Parts: sequence; structure tokens; C-alpha cells
Amino acid sequence: MSGHSKWANIKRTKGKADAARANVFTKIGRELAVAVKAGGPDPNNNAKLRDVISKAKAANMPNDNITRSIKKASGELGSINYDSITYEGYGPGGVAVIVETLTDNKNRTASDVRHIFDKCGGSMGTNGCVSYMFETRGVLIAEKKAGDDDDEMMMLALDCGAEDFDVQDDMYEILTSAANFSAVREQLEAKGLTFIKSEIDKIPGNTVSVDDATLPKLQRMLDMFDEDDDVQNVYHNAELPEEEEEE
Repeated sequence: MSGHSKWANIKRTKGKADAARANVFTKIGRELAVAVKAGGPDPNNNAKLRDVISKAKAANMPNDNITRSIKKASGELGSINYDSITYEGYGPGGVAVIVETLTDNKNRTASDVRHIFDKCGGSMGTNGCVSYMFETRGVLIAEKKAGDDDDEMMMLALDCGAEDFDVQDDMYEILTSAANFSAVREQLEAKGLTFIKSEIDKIPGNTVSVDDATLPKLQRMLDMFDEDDDVQNVYHNAELPEEEEEE
């Protein structure tokens, strides 16, 4: 495994999800709507929908909420169109930032994202200005259970097509290619694994350290993006200190 702090960012993301469940469910609901519109409401015939349902379950979204979101997307809300737009830029301290959005109003979202960059000491850039620093990978995080053998779990993951495997404290981190993510996840689920994180991620090739003066500005930027309804995912290459991750 490479030595950057993707695990730190994963732990921070999970903490944010636990602290803002309603906001997370709203964002996942949009992803469900987009998946339904693209491939229909039957997950058996819609691989993307299966992926989003798995992500929803990993975030502890109740089954009733998932079902309701799918029905709404295929019914009265089927006329709502969300555009997927990605913004790139730099946060305070030169941190590379990628912001993925789903929006029904491009002008509003572009203005809001630019405002957050500017307000927190960053700057929004052009497409491609930082994305080359990241690799798109499938990320699956499973909790380590009593009796699990690390070597056996690694062989299982690799046999199912995973590209990398790591053990961190009481969790397993399984990385896949973006193209093979769905197949690996479904095979592992069939073997009885359940995930606390199940989604496509952008992992930085290298991280940058953030000094004490810059950290509050960066934290504020990440929080503001988290709270924006149109923002689905935020990726960055900052190496966050451990005490910030576990708050």
C-alpha cells in the first residue's frame, strides 16, 4: 500500500457521515434518482443502481428510504434532471481539491462552489488542473469481525478481483479498479461481507502537509462543501493530522 493518508480521509469522511446523516441521505437520494433515470428502477437490470444501493446501505440509510427514493425517481420526480458537474481548484496551503456535484441549476452551483473556494482562501481552477494528481479507484471498507483471519481475507479479496488490500486497526480496506468495482463488491457481498464504505473514490498519488495556521481554513472549506446540498463528493490531497480525523 502506498504511504499517503487515504485511510485518514476515509475515517474523516465516515465521521462526517455519522454526524450529518440527513444531509448524507439527501445526497445519496440524488444519486439514486440519477441511477434510476439512467438505467431504470430495477436493480437487477441496473448495475449503477446496485452500486448506489450498496453505498446507501454502507451509510446506514434505511431500506424504506432507499425504496422511497427509487419510487420517487421513477414516478413524480422522474422529470427532475440533475447534471453531474465536477469542479477543480486549490484550497488554502495549495491543497488540490476536486468537487463533484449533482445539480438542477448549474449557475447556482458554480457560483456557490466558487464562493466557498474564495471565502476559505482557495481558488477555483479549470478542468484538469488537479485531477491528474488523483487516481479513480473503487474503495470497500469492511469491519474486522471476531475470528477473521487477515491472510484469508486478503486472499478472498484478491481472488474476487481486488487490486490491493490493507488492514488498519479493526478494518479492512479493499481497493479495486473503477471498471471492476461492481463485480468485486458483488462477489464479496455474496461471500458474506458487509461494508461501511462502498463507492468509487479519487485517491491522491501524493499528499501535502498542512500547517497549524492553514488547517482551520481548510477544515472550514471541507465543512462548507459537506453542507452544500449540490455537492456529492469532495476529494483532496491534504494530510490531515490524526486529532482532526477522529473528532
